[in-house]
Amino acid sequence: MTRIPWTKDRLLEGWQKRLYPRYGSWAVVTGASSGIGREIGYRLAEAGLNLVLVGRQRTLLEQMSTELANRHSIQVRLVELDLSLESSVKTLEAATRDLDVGLLIGAAGFGTSGSFLNAQLEPEIEMLNVNCRALLELSWYFGRRFAEQGRGGIVLMSSIVGFQGTPFAAHYAATKAYVQALGEALSVELAPLGVDVLAAAPGPTDSNFAIRAGMKLGVALKPQDIAQPILAALGRRSTVLPGFLSKLLTYSLMPLPRWVRVRIMGGVMAGMTQHQRRTSDFAEDK
Repeated sequence: MTRIPWTKDRLLEGWQKRLYPRYGSWAVVTGASSGIGREIGYRLAEAGLNLVLVGRQRTLLEQMSTELANRHSIQVRLVELDLSLESSVKTLEAATRDLDVGLLIGAAGFGTSGSFLNAQLEPEIEMLNVNCRALLELSWYFGRRFAEQGRGGIVLMSSIVGFQGTPFAAHYAATKAYVQALGEALSVELAPLGVDVLAAAPGPTDSNFAIRAGMKLGVALKPQDIAQPILAALGRRSTVLPGFLSKLLTYSLMPLPRWVRVRIMGGVMAGMTQHQRRTSDFAEDK
């Protein structure tokens, strides 16, 4: 019996092995400083992709860059960027123009909780800019770029709260409904052009968002548990509910009328919110 020599490729899972041939050598990850974006960056590095890490926390990005470059022998480019600024996507375009980018992970975003009427308008507009406007620009720019080269992949971070209105997280849920609808439509439009689009809709995730927004999460997903299902679903479906909790919460509500789902989600969110004063925090780094 011939013994097959050990190689790094033999240790990769099936979904990891197809990333590099399908999407090329470079991936852009927004919201890479923390949370889901950070974990997806680690999984992409394991698969051998070079990374453009985008976020606001340069120190964290530098630490991550050094670790991934040393561990996986990949190239890493850092782009310190606040995606709430109108000029941010143009800055990212210029920073990646010379690279063979074939994959965009749009993980940057943040959310708020509490009474809508107690909200401060400026943070809500900032959230709209990060969660929707910046994502629109990124999808348009990289979508055109990928279509021109005949291959590419785009992951947009939706949420299970985007499948219906969610009282006490009304605006945040509305931004995620936008992301979900955009992802579903683009997956159909861009497929004939060789571009895969995935809307990833996780349930409650253990991150800084819940703590600093004054929310109590009983059972929550870990970012490291949902990064792999998201990447495994890319190119195979238009929407993924990563993790058992995401599926349980979504499918249990699905048979109910929409107005009932809205009431239930409002009760859940009210229970997780410790106070009615509007607070905000970054669910993922913007």
